[in-house]
Amino acid sequence: MNIKSLLLGSAAALIAVSGARAADAVVVAEPEPAEYVKICDVYGSGYFYIPGTETCLRIGGYVRYDIGVGDVGSFDGARSFDHKDGDEQDTFYKNARFTLKTWTGQETELGTLKTYTETRFNFGNRNGYPSADDPATEADEFNSNPAGNKNVSLNFAWIQLGGLRVGKDESAFDTFIGYAGNVIQDTLVPYGDFDTNVVQYYFDAGNGFSAVVSLEEGSGTVGTIDSYVPHVVGGVKYTQGWGAITGVVAYDSNYEEVAGKVRLDITPMQNLSLFIMGGYGTDDNLTDSNYAIDAGGRGFYKQWGGNWAFWGGGTYTINEKTSFNLQVSYDDWKNLGVAANIAYDVVPGFTVTAEVDYLNAGKFDDADFSNFTNADKKSSVGGLLRFQRSF
Repeated sequence: MNIKSLLLGSAAALIAVSGARAADAVVVAEPEPAEYVKICDVYGSGYFYIPGTETCLRIGGYVRYDIGVGDVGSFDGARSFDHKDGDEQDTFYKNARFTLKTWTGQETELGTLKTYTETRFNFGNRNGYPSADDPATEADEFNSNPAGNKNVSLNFAWIQLGGLRVGKDESAFDTFIGYAGNVIQDTLVPYGDFDTNVVQYYFDAGNGFSAVVSLEEGSGTVGTIDSYVPHVVGGVKYTQGWGAITGVVAYDSNYEEVAGKVRLDITPMQNLSLFIMGGYGTDDNLTDSNYAIDAGGRGFYKQWGGNWAFWGGGTYTINEKTSFNLQVSYDDWKNLGVAANIAYDVVPGFTVTAEVDYLNAGKFDDADFSNFTNADKKSSVGGLLRFQRSF
């Protein structure tokens, strides 16, 4: 009996030891926390490192909804025809837009390597008008002002290394000197065309002085270069605490004409910023009907009517949520535009803007007006309500 007890006890002890060793063998160390997204703060907020690379990426954009009434600018009266009797009627201009933006940045031995892209998707009124004299037919009724998916546009897609930029951009004639105020309809008197491919060099001296030289392709029937000679834009800027003074000059290689703009920005008080911009351009060839493509007096850069034009206005910050924006524009052909709005930040990232616009056409009876201002009255008034969520 003692031998049996001894054997049983020995077996139990061996099992206990074996079990302890087995338990020790399957113990797994706690995993270290994985860092899935590493923040990159070199280029500003919102950037993160693409995993496994030294490239910083930011993704953003906005969702926008516009409701327009009247007959100024892009919404141009928004007409339809009654489905019952074919009578012409006014209606809303509406457009929903989703814009996707991307930025990248990476430090290299040759400087900062950057890219920027912006793609826009739109759904809304097409503002097409029937060609038939009698709009009462079913085909005319349903094609006068239909809503649907509209164009998808690549607005920006450029690469920049140091000061050298190549790709799809907007013309330096507008981007370097600045757009004409913070109103929505800032081209009631146009100040230059936008879309173009560029080979561009930007120089910043670091003391407030900067300059740009841009070789551009242009766009559109009149604006796209028709030879190996590019359009050329050059500009200089001096910026200080009081504001900035900027000048740009452009050579239109298609029509061999020159246009320039000079702009003054000032900040007389903390909540008020003002600007005035003047433009002048030659137009002998732009008004020459003997050209294969008659430009009607307006080229890719000198978009305004006649030789000269000016734009002025500013932004007054009423409080931390609300601002008032104004722009007045006028050109040599006596086209007058006035745009004013109130922008209200409901919450951070969500802004509602209500704008009123007025346009008086100095050359209403000429073909020039209908081709470039998108209105059908000598004096036109419209309004726009915009909801925009930016991220």
